[in-house]
Amino acid sequence: MTPSSNRVLWKGAITFGLVHIPIALYSATTETGLDFDWLDKRSMDPVGYKRINKKTGKEIDKENIVKGIEYQDGQYIILSPEEISAAYPKSTQTIEIVTFVPATDIPFVYMERPYYTAPINKGEKVYALLRETLLETQRVGIARVVIQTKQHLAALIPSGPVLTLNLLRWGNDIRSWEELNLPAEGIKGTGLTDKELKMAAQLVNSMSSEWNPEEFHDTFKEKIMDLVHQKAESGELQSVSQPEQLEQPQGGAQIIDLAELLRNSLKKDKNKEEDNKPPAKKSAKTPAKVLAHSTARKKSSAS
Repeated sequence: MTPSSNRVLWKGAITFGLVHIPIALYSATTETGLDFDWLDKRSMDPVGYKRINKKTGKEIDKENIVKGIEYQDGQYIILSPEEISAAYPKSTQTIEIVTFVPATDIPFVYMERPYYTAPINKGEKVYALLRETLLETQRVGIARVVIQTKQHLAALIPSGPVLTLNLLRWGNDIRSWEELNLPAEGIKGTGLTDKELKMAAQLVNSMSSEWNPEEFHDTFKEKIMDLVHQKAESGELQSVSQPEQLEQPQGGAQIIDLAELLRNSLKKDKNKEEDNKPPAKKSAKTPAKVLAHSTARKKSSAS
């Protein structure tokens, strides 16, 4: 981790009751996406957002702008629109679950953005089956999904009656905490006494309640919206033409017999396990014809 990635965002404190814990705040994530810079293809000079050559200060035409990624300091790799378009993930309109993991295995720092899902086209029974199975097994589904040409890792998590699709950050987008000055884990390594822990637990229990998000408000937003309403009532309104919204295609899978669907899925998974098993050792009494056939298959697989 570089020193810049360990930059303190702000210093403050965690408080509950009369307890005051001074802390420093760090970013837990980092962006690793591609950053395209606009360049003047005639001179490779940087181009501003308004198509202004940052070196000459002159406006340039759209056809003279190319996209490049800085590979080394001041050295760029130029990519054509066709190359960039070919690299975009293809949208399949599917949420592909690739594995199931215990619900407690995903740290909160990986959670990025939630979406709701709801069944359509008579898919209610299968939807309910997955939801109830995840609740019963205390698992969540780890999936791949493409949203607006961007590929995401996601967790499909049951929450009440709905299956929530939570976009996850990729593993290399999470910064390590190893270089932070943190107290040792466990009671023995911290020097805490039983009395201190008991009093802290009592304080936490006395301040505990059921989670109710409606009790908490964004006061900044409320003040701004109050100001907006006041200005609107005083006639300070300006008309803005809104772009037309394109309808998203709604696709639906044909639902077959549920028991048969599960049976086939289990059979496919069992066959996959069989294919991944190492070949059994051959007996000395194996006929020469069988040995020759096995050897040919191994050579074919190696090639």
